[in-house]
Amino acid sequence: MTVSVIQFGGSNCDRDAVRALEHLGIDAERVWHEDELPEDVTGIMLPGGFSYGDYLRAGSMAAQSPILDDVREAAADGTPVLGVCNGAQVGCESSLTEGAFTTNESARFQCEHVYLRVENAETPWTAAYEEGDVIEIPIAHGEGRFEISEDRYEQLVEEDRILFRYCDADGNVTEEANPNGSRGNVAGIRGDDENVGVLMPHPERATLPDLNGSTDGSGVLRGFETA
Repeated sequence: MTVSVIQFGGSNCDRDAVRALEHLGIDAERVWHEDELPEDVTGIMLPGGFSYGDYLRAGSMAAQSPILDDVREAAADGTPVLGVCNGAQVGCESSLTEGAFTTNESARFQCEHVYLRVENAETPWTAAYEEGDVIEIPIAHGEGRFEISEDRYEQLVEEDRILFRYCDADGNVTEEANPNGSRGNVAGIRGDDENVGVLMPHPERATLPDLNGSTDGSGVLRGFETA
């Protein structure tokens, strides 16, 4: 299988994503956003960074790129698509998933390790874990606060579409454990179908053992193998 990591102007985690995927034995290549998706693509990753300098809203300009039409079409055909950090913002802005990621409650850029509780272990992006597992993954964002209307949030809960929530080391979902003020401590959700997922933390930065000391993010990236 070959995962296409879409590179936009301002992306800065595309190389990290490729390296992490290849470390797991998953073929990956960067694809410039003005090019077409390769015919043999079996997975798509929208990486982190600051596409178009986060002008207007983070991810909004990248979401207008023509390659997103191909991404949406591939997703509708069942191709696994994962958006991480800025890629999660692009995913929401391009209607791959619901909601939006906006300015952190602290109004500052935050770069730190956080704990996530697995809410639904029956998706490709969470199948490597058990429901209730607590994993440690870094964040690095200024616009990571997940927002959605109350009724749509309740529907996400009802449809079991929340992948991860911010929590403390013991798995308690509390206001203190919420680094950016996201509604319901939401850190990641899936789309209408399980093959599409987005999350604000960086699993690729918790995959190489000599990078941050944690490999807890490996299971998320292995979703490309199981989707």
